Amino acid sequence: MLIQSLRNNLSENINLLHQLTNEEITLSFPELGNATIGEHMRHSIELLGSLLDNYENGLINYDKRKRDIMLQTDKTEAIKILEKYCFELDKPNKQLSLVHNCFSDTEMLETNYFRELIYNLEHCIHHQALIKVALHSLPHIRISDSFGIAPSTLEYRKQCAQ
Repeated sequence: MLIQSLRNNLSENINLLHQLTNEEITLSFPELGNATIGEHMRHSIELLGSLLDNYENGLINYDKRKRDIMLQTDKTEAIKILEKYCFELDKPNKQLSLVHNCFSDTEMLETNYFRELIYNLEHCIHHQALIKVALHSLPHIRISDSFGIAPSTLEYRKQCAQ
């Protein structure tokens, strides 16, 4: 279910990118602190890439990601990587080490692949919610009702509707 949820989320991003032009993904939006849809998309893609690219060696460091400008300016490149990641997600759970320097110079935490997939899913949803704000300026774009909404919120809304 986790892998499928993440694939669905990546598919939502692919669907959005298919509708946008390269000019639209590079527009600055004041509502996003002058960030672009492409910047938010690149950030999400690169965090997931940090996990997938380092699965084998077991050492994940989200702070030392590539920051590939092509992913935020060329929708075809972003779509290509998202489609690639959809096929690479299905891996067995295993122990990983997460390196970060949020609270000190460098710290290492124990984690696992499935926990990091959940983190990436929630992180992608968060950035979708921000992108959704920008999409109000692009009324020709159609997104799913679940775009940018946490699964727990969707489930809660279903219960309230009953």
